[in-house]
Amino acid sequence: MDKVLVSSCLLGQPVRYDGKTQTLRHPLISQLIAQRRVVSFCPEVAGGLPIPREPAEIVESRIVTGNGVDVSAEFARGAKLALAQCQANNIRFALLKESSPSCGRNTIYDGTHSGRKVMGMGWTAQLLEQNGIRVFSEEQLPVLNKALG
Repeated sequence: MDKVLVSSCLLGQPVRYDGKTQTLRHPLISQLIAQRRVVSFCPEVAGGLPIPREPAEIVESRIVTGNGVDVSAEFARGAKLALAQCQANNIRFALLKESSPSCGRNTIYDGTHSGRKVMGMGWTAQLLEQNGIRVFSEEQLPVLNKALG
């Protein structure tokens, strides 16, 4: 059975920038956990960022906090570690937090720190997709379920 890399915040771990969680309660998640198919991962924490931390957004080719601090190196490190985790565990699917500068699958914030979203992918989601790992957001659980067969 395929394992799934899942954003730690969706599993109830308080790793978001604000120190909170985005717990996803859904029968598919419960089933995957019961089957021991979930690999929990937070690329931002793995990349060396603290909890809590300043919110960051993608601005052109960098990731910058609202205070103007460039945190691109930490985000890039976290993305590479997520890919390494997938490769080490033969993971072909990831369930990541939508709109995150790391994990966003379909949308990200527009880089102005004004709360506006645009079409785009976070750095981890993009790196995983580029390496053949199918990425889904929490808004695509039926599609993930079908892909898992």
